[in-house]
Amino acid sequence: MTVRVLLADDEALVRTGIALILRDAEGIETVGFAADGREAVEQTRALRPDVVLVDVRMPVLDGVEATRRIVEHASDSGTDCAVLVLSTFHVDEAVRGALRAGASGFVLKDAAPDELVSAIRAVAAGEAWLDPAVARGLLDEFKGRPDSTRATTGDLARLTPRECEVLVLVAHGLSNTEIAEHLVISEGTVKTHVNRLLAKLGVGSRAQAVVAAYRGGLVAPDEPPPPARR
Repeated sequence: MTVRVLLADDEALVRTGIALILRDAEGIETVGFAADGREAVEQTRALRPDVVLVDVRMPVLDGVEATRRIVEHASDSGTDCAVLVLSTFHVDEAVRGALRAGASGFVLKDAAPDELVSAIRAVAAGEAWLDPAVARGLLDEFKGRPDSTRATTGDLARLTPRECEVLVLVAHGLSNTEIAEHLVISEGTVKTHVNRLLAKLGVGSRAQAVVAAYRGGLVAPDEPPPPARR
């Protein structure tokens, strides 16, 4: 399946550079461009891409509000469209806002080409893309901010043991396929667990669930994933 991508950035050189990277990536097609947040929303509705790369700082409509509108429209229309945020900073208010708005993750503009491609493929497959180092920075920023995510330690207590297992593996960056292999269960069962834990945590994306897992102490930075079942 070809992943259809819309590039939204107010800098023409950035759009061109990313398009050149994606041109050589197998199974990825750039279907459109947007120079501001409002155009990104309009182009998303017209072109129905699988992934929208959104710069958090854009004119007319910023990336956070553009993300919120794109995610809401995808939910209301029943379409699959993931937002991957582009940022020049590891952690700032705009990045936090984009995650709260439903972005599936974010990637730095100076990331290696293969990392960008991997991030696009991951969010297109319904995964979160949140580098562990970036997650630590987010946690530091989230401390003392009750509005950063609705999930709390009490919400984590509502998860079943199996849902906790799945969330831990999600937080370690495993895909649904990898989690299924790790726990020796079907991929469909993994998807069911993920949907249920998102609902219980009151969050709208895997990226937000990852933050909740770290913030609630379910996962610690630099902690290796649990061993696979045999």
